[in-house]
Amino acid sequence: MIQLVRPTEAMKEKAIEFRQEFFDHGESVINGSELFDKTDDYTEWCRTIDANTKEETVNPNWVITDTFFGVDDQDRIVGIIDLRHELNDFLKDLGHCGYGVRPSERRKGFATEMLRQLLEVAKKTGMNELYLSVERKNEPSVKTITRNGGVYERSFEIDGEQADIYRIALSE
Repeated sequence: MIQLVRPTEAMKEKAIEFRQEFFDHGESVINGSELFDKTDDYTEWCRTIDANTKEETVNPNWVITDTFFGVDDQDRIVGIIDLRHELNDFLKDLGHCGYGVRPSERRKGFATEMLRQLLEVAKKTGMNELYLSVERKNEPSVKTITRNGGVYERSFEIDGEQADIYRIALSE
């Protein structure tokens, strides 16, 4: 159905088209994109996300992060997801993972499958659990998290919105 693929320079055209669909849909934020929604230089973004995968080169203000496109069997980018290997003070209410699915591909199970596959990546890195945050009113994302074993932990407020933290235990 889909596979997680690290962004590469060869994917530039498809990536720009993917991002533009969010903007055309009136969305300026692409969750899980490691700021792809805030850059105009795809090549530099690829360099940055590659650097952030290694302890030696990670941005000192960030944490080691793996970023993946969700690519379907037609080689189309349908989503993006990232895995933050640890939580710093800034990330404690944002969690280990963010994800976004392009507007035309929502409600097809792509987010659930991307998260399921990312949990396998997290296990391989030695992580025991993931914390994910979601705005309470985002019911599709709440379902994505709970379908992958997420259990409610606590609530908080962000930008005037109620949000919840869910914990997913990673078993062997």
